[in-house]
Amino acid sequence: MSYVVNTKAEQKEMLEAIGVPHVEQLFDQVPFSLRFQGDLSVPGPFSEQELTRKMSRMASANQSTEDLVCFLGGGAYDHFIPAAVDALSMRSEFYTAYTPYQAEASQGSLQAFFEFQTLICQLTGMDVANASLYDGASAAAEAVLMAMSVTGRNGKVVLAETVNPATRQVIATLLANLGPRIEVIPCPGGFLNPAEADLALDDSTSCLVVQNPNVLGGLEEMADLCQKAQKKGVLLIVSVDPVSLGILTKPGDYGADIVVAEGQGLGNPLAFGGPYLGLLACREKFVRKIPGRLVGQTQDRNGKHCFVLTLQTREQHIRREKATSNICTNQGLYALRTAIHLSLLGPTGLRETAYSCTQKAHYLANKLLETGLVHLDPDRPFFKEFTVKLEASLARRWSTNEILDRMSAHGFLAGFPTGRWLVGKGDCLTIAVTEKRTKEEMDRFVEVFSQIA
Repeated sequence: MSYVVNTKAEQKEMLEAIGVPHVEQLFDQVPFSLRFQGDLSVPGPFSEQELTRKMSRMASANQSTEDLVCFLGGGAYDHFIPAAVDALSMRSEFYTAYTPYQAEASQGSLQAFFEFQTLICQLTGMDVANASLYDGASAAAEAVLMAMSVTGRNGKVVLAETVNPATRQVIATLLANLGPRIEVIPCPGGFLNPAEADLALDDSTSCLVVQNPNVLGGLEEMADLCQKAQKKGVLLIVSVDPVSLGILTKPGDYGADIVVAEGQGLGNPLAFGGPYLGLLACREKFVRKIPGRLVGQTQDRNGKHCFVLTLQTREQHIRREKATSNICTNQGLYALRTAIHLSLLGPTGLRETAYSCTQKAHYLANKLLETGLVHLDPDRPFFKEFTVKLEASLARRWSTNEILDRMSAHGFLAGFPTGRWLVGKGDCLTIAVTEKRTKEEMDRFVEVFSQIA
């Protein structure tokens, strides 16, 4: 209570209103054994100057991707962000526009969301995109709910094992009390075999969820998988790396029904796992089932061109039983950053970024293979991320975590221990290479890795 701005008299009045003699009684429902009994040792008050100095010292202990050369991936990547993205997105009219309802939504905010939706449609080759979701994993979960609603099938949801396990966990959490059984198709070869997918799909299946590039970095056989899904009346949900669409076939072109993605790599910084940005796009015939909001164009009563919330099927806007989600526009700032980033790059810039990632990733992979200390696992086409398996004698000497710790001591965030994702991959590392990595950094990476090994 000492941190709430009210007087002793006001506190007494509030307690009398709820019929409680003292504040401590409010905590009676918490078992005594669970209450903190020690001394918090809270220091005395600081002046602004003292506090600034103390916080600066604490912050200096942090390490960033400017201190360590980042080869981490798994859904969040160290891409270059033009300075204009920060400069424009932090203008006060954008930076403070939080969750506006239709009555308060400015034309500037609505136009920004409309431009964002348009760019995502162009990027994915889909008909409709919404005004953003929380992150890539929750976007995938929302897409599954959407597929169940579209198909009317509540029996089974099928996921490839090569979908990021974090995404699979979010989907499982959201579906835990909703009825459908989740079937995960094993992918021992590092990719989803279309024949195995065909066997798993039946007339109770609402959707097939595939990630491309997948969690190991490899490219899936999307056209064949799409054909298998369509034959069974199953919706194909594809989770993509949006940067890869600078050079890979658009999901809309090979027949995907719903496309989701983590938008962090499009103008949004790494931030301890979030907040990030979920992308979702679909075919026009599913538009009534899309979660969240949809911004469209119209004319006002004076005939002036303007923007409007065309669909707003979130729970606070319509009767709750008819809502498709409770998603709001708190990711609007990140959607704006993505729109600015894509506008600055343009089609040519995005294609060049994607090519740069691909060329550099293949350069590093080839250099590592030349050492004889690793081999590709699986040996499949990849975009900017790839998985290597340690040579047997090396794996006996060092665990992947020990190698990563030693690489970190030499200034490299060298990758991700794949065994944390997938069973049977304890001797594998997944390494991501973005356009920011230089030839010198990659050559030094190989040199240090060889020395450690």
